[in-house]
Amino acid sequence: MILESERLTLNLVTALDIGNVHVLHSLPEVDEYNTLGIPKNIEETKSLVENWILENKKQGIQRFTFSVKVQSNDEFIGLIGINIGKAAYKNAEVWFKFHPKFWNKGYATEALKTILKFGFQELKLHRIEACCAVGNIGSMKVLEKVGMLREAHTRKLLPLKSGWSDNYGYAKLSTD
Repeated sequence: MILESERLTLNLVTALDIGNVHVLHSLPEVDEYNTLGIPKNIEETKSLVENWILENKKQGIQRFTFSVKVQSNDEFIGLIGINIGKAAYKNAEVWFKFHPKFWNKGYATEALKTILKFGFQELKLHRIEACCAVGNIGSMKVLEKVGMLREAHTRKLLPLKSGWSDNYGYAKLSTD
């Protein structure tokens, strides 16, 4: 499965992405608001990516994980995913992580717009949600640029390296 936007290609993750994912997850700037933590070694990253690959191969995929690459040079710049909730609710949660050298260039916004379109048009979802730590200004801006509305403020939800963080919940409806 391949999704494309004006500048980006989103491919379901493969074993070829392990090295790039390891580098991305090992960056302190990426880890600052991430509950996953920095991997201890490449084997930990390999296990994580292999689980994503297994999920992506299931019949009736519930968790899609995509590598994000710049079309012009096929350079890996990040990850984005959409995890489908209970079928009756027709909802999902999206998440994304990008290499810091690609921040503030509109790539995360473009990738998220692509995933939202996929969720609403292809998966026929009614509601797509996202969450971020209250200090994660960059992610908040991306979520708001794609038309997601802040609906919730949950206290001390996220176990970050810096301590417990409050969390903002965002959502967009298919009718928005």
